[in-house]
Amino acid sequence: MHYSAKLTLCYNEAEMDLKTLQEKVITLNRGQNFDYSLNTPREKEILAKTVKLNEEVGELCNDILGILKLQSRAKLDNFDRRNVYQEFADVLITLMQLAISANVDLDRAVSDKIKTISARIEKDKTRKT
Repeated sequence: MHYSAKLTLCYNEAEMDLKTLQEKVITLNRGQNFDYSLNTPREKEILAKTVKLNEEVGELCNDILGILKLQSRAKLDNFDRRNVYQEFADVLITLMQLAISANVDLDRAVSDKIKTISARIEKDKTRKT
């Protein structure tokens, strides 16, 4: 049995199959001149730790879906809600490792962000009164 996936693109309502769409994306990629090369070990380390952080956030999301019972029955059967603590810790530790690799001072970053959020909250309060 052969299936052909069709997509309707909203901007012109043209139908195309995935192969045609893939060919269009290849053509678009050729027209763009992005350099994704990593030149130093530090750049590679930062990329690897960024990908690892994304993996850990995904695992945390899976556990949160489990807690909310929004996972499939098979996943819920094997779910242990106590694992969510480990996943929060994994996200935090991996974030710290990435910050170290990227030379980001987390104390300063968090402090600056809290000031920004506080200022926004105060500005919103004055608008409402």
